[in-house]
Amino acid sequence: MEIFGIVVGSLWDLIFGYLIPFVFVLAIVIFIHEMGHFLVGRWCGVGVEVFSIGFGPEIYGWTDGHGTRWKVSAVPLGGFVKFAGDLNASSAPDAEGLRSMSPEERARSFHHKPVAQRAAIVAAGPIANFLLAIAIFAALAYFNGKQVLEPRVQSVVEDSAAQAAGFEPGDLILSINGREIVGFSDLQRIVGSSAGDDLVVVVERDGREETLVATPVRTEQETPFGRHRVGMLGISAANDPDAVRTLEFGPVAALGQGVSETYFVIERTVDYLGKLVTGRESADQLSGPIRIAKVSGDVASLGGILGLISLTALLSVSIGFINLFPVPMLDGGHLMYYAIEAVRGKPLSDEAQEIGFRIGLALVLMLMLFVTWNDIVNITA
Repeated sequence: MEIFGIVVGSLWDLIFGYLIPFVFVLAIVIFIHEMGHFLVGRWCGVGVEVFSIGFGPEIYGWTDGHGTRWKVSAVPLGGFVKFAGDLNASSAPDAEGLRSMSPEERARSFHHKPVAQRAAIVAAGPIANFLLAIAIFAALAYFNGKQVLEPRVQSVVEDSAAQAAGFEPGDLILSINGREIVGFSDLQRIVGSSAGDDLVVVVERDGREETLVATPVRTEQETPFGRHRVGMLGISAANDPDAVRTLEFGPVAALGQGVSETYFVIERTVDYLGKLVTGRESADQLSGPIRIAKVSGDVASLGGILGLISLTALLSVSIGFINLFPVPMLDGGHLMYYAIEAVRGKPLSDEAQEIGFRIGLALVLMLMLFVTWNDIVNITA
């Protein structure tokens, strides 16, 4: 009986502590992404056959007055919009079906639309993800403001990167690489993702500005969300309640904050991928569904609903950005095909597109296996 209670308790923690927060975050991001495709597709006069959240067997669904089947499927790791003329969920063209279409069917077919309209429909998904992130970050700034700790150096660790760069206690950090530093958290975010990079830091010291060049040292840190490698300078902030202030944002300023936060996430992602390609970063920091589920549960327990909403914005930017990669099966792969079509004046052959989709599927599956293995190794380490 005791073992049964332990098993039930573990299942309860798994479902309500991790699975539900994970599905909540992912479902919002997927829904917005697919809704971008859907709305622009409808605006362009394309027929929509299926709008699905998830893959696999249908759990629940209904058909609207336009003939679109809206459904929730069993595997919540993605979604798709199937347009008229699509062979499958990846929007590969149904070559045989397209040739036998009537004029009325051609008018509603995705693949018979001008290349500019098809590109707009495909790009609308990632754009919707970016807009969602901007809206969330802007709303959080507008309604909650932003608590900041004055970016003033209280102490410098001996033999640290900060000491080597010439930091002194009392320095007020004004900017890093030209980017204004408002609070100590701004400094931490930039330094944390810049291990091994030279940073040009402008500080105010005794009423005058000084320019320092610092190179954060890579170090491993244990966080509530797992072990991460980050850059460290070796300085601490003032432990003074008077150094904390709350910034308030009007509608325009909040929108600017939303754009700035979204841009920062994209910039850091591009920087990480660049370092990954050049061998300056390790691929073991890439996360898959298991670690995202764990982070979702941890964020829900530590930060509540606001923490989950912030995570939704971060995940929305990541999914929007990844979908722009020029890999067949992803939105970026379709856009690559359309760019080739625009240059050639005609689309690639059905055989070439089919080969591309198969290669894209293989790459996506290999990436999913790799990041899932990463998740298992990091969580069990």
